[in-house]
Amino acid sequence: MFNQQRMTEHRDGDDLLTAGLGLAGLRAMLPPAFADAEHPTPAELRRRALWANWRGIADLAPGGGYAELYGSVASVPGREFSAFARVPGATQPHRVLLQLPDAFDAGKRCVVVTASSGSRGIYGAIAVAGAWGLPKGCAVAYTDKGAGTDYFDLDAGQGIAADGTVAAADADLAFKPAPASGSGIAYKHAHSQDNPEADWGRHVKQAAQFALQSLNEALPAQAPFTFANTRVIAVGISNGGGAVLRAAEDGDDWLDAVVAGEPNVLAEGHGARNLYDYTTEAALLMPCALPALGLPAMPGSDAKCAVLAANGVLSGSDLKAQQQDALAKLHASGWTDAALRAGSISVAFDLWRAIGVSYASAYGRYAHDAHPCGYRYSAVNPDATTRAATATERASWIADGSGIPPGAGAAIVDPQPMADLGLTGLQCLRALWAGDGADAQRVRKGIAETRAGLPRKGLPVVVIHGTDDGLVPQAFSSAPYVAMAQAANRDVRYWQVRNAQHFDAFLGFPQYGAVYLPLLPYVYAALDRVDAHLDGKGALPADAVIASVPRAGKPLAADNLAMPH
Repeated sequence: MFNQQRMTEHRDGDDLLTAGLGLAGLRAMLPPAFADAEHPTPAELRRRALWANWRGIADLAPGGGYAELYGSVASVPGREFSAFARVPGATQPHRVLLQLPDAFDAGKRCVVVTASSGSRGIYGAIAVAGAWGLPKGCAVAYTDKGAGTDYFDLDAGQGIAADGTVAAADADLAFKPAPASGSGIAYKHAHSQDNPEADWGRHVKQAAQFALQSLNEALPAQAPFTFANTRVIAVGISNGGGAVLRAAEDGDDWLDAVVAGEPNVLAEGHGARNLYDYTTEAALLMPCALPALGLPAMPGSDAKCAVLAANGVLSGSDLKAQQQDALAKLHASGWTDAALRAGSISVAFDLWRAIGVSYASAYGRYAHDAHPCGYRYSAVNPDATTRAATATERASWIADGSGIPPGAGAAIVDPQPMADLGLTGLQCLRALWAGDGADAQRVRKGIAETRAGLPRKGLPVVVIHGTDDGLVPQAFSSAPYVAMAQAANRDVRYWQVRNAQHFDAFLGFPQYGAVYLPLLPYVYAALDRVDAHLDGKGALPADAVIASVPRAGKPLAADNLAMPH
């Protein structure tokens, strides 16, 4: 089940949680440097990946409260065990990692298992699971759940090895596409042809199994470690939250509790919508709708509205009427004004299109050269013409990439000219959900494979979601999941946090930090409550709508969080 196994030690100026950077190092605006930009060492890549993933998940800005009011960046010495794992039937491996603190609590014997948020690499949940579990003496197991930052350079014929360094196509790589030829860039989430989301629950379980195997080898005096004698709590946010909910479906009695924050999960029931559906809708309509909410128009949105009206997507004889029609269509499909306002930042960052392009390939199991809307990925020049990636860009993908381009020198290449405004592609992406062609049927089949079932009877599950989430609106995800589970008498608790949106990391922007609260404090608090319950020292949290109070530019205080008692 596991190959390419490695062990590394992290002490004496290095550690498991921040690679020795501490809070000051994580707050630094520039990433940790490489001595040789074209050939960074595995240790340099790891340090930079930790820096990037902390900053991508947590609000570390002064006044935001991290490591002061909540959370930890304590120096935790220990060892890391890593490997490639493969679920049955998959063509590509997923990464698994166990962080074992030197101060592992032999009496408690706890493992926290997690999956990366978004499409991030193996450290993509360090600020979620690692920050809570490692300082408590728990081992923490991770999976990239078949996504991650193991990009493949088609021009150079090179990919990423187990230690994060660049290697030739004939090496044992974390991802090698089929075909491994052509031009541009391929990456695992989009181009594995495995539809990894369908197996997220299995990825999480394999990470837990790898944890037990590694503990048996690392701590033979305390062995055997089994699911029967080791506490296993699963936690994740966003896509990682969806992954741990999928793991909760497993009928074997291996999990002791689950905490899922802002999960991307497709349930049965009223209001449930899949990510691809509402993402492609948002990409097409949200730029036109936002001015009708009083938000500033994005560059080029007026022209896009006019083209969509000419194509029959929107109605209205003038710009204002077209904007109102776009807003009305989003309201009719379940979007709230709060979700739309928070979702505006995904318009600004072109995130809706990025998700749509990637997930169309993933769900349809398309090769890198066969996107149904003609998109591909490449390094580009300032004038948007394509070029081969440089050795420096290639060397840093594992650390700097987010798992979904654009970013880290990898760009989306639209087959249409810039004068098209990207609309032909966006309408094509939308048609893969709403249309009837063979490609649409293929994509919808992949989406159907990701639908969640009920958690195991008797398994404590806590779901936390911000009421203002604009990337994974709770009305489409958590709300129908909780309703489905509670109707079936499953032990699922639900915290709805007012004034919380999807991205804690964006709270460093003053305009965001003034009106929104972080979600991570509630994830940590839910983990505390669940852990105490398993110790027989407290009840599971009750359902709650948490009336948090925006900090309005002041430092975050406990009163702002209004944490349930």
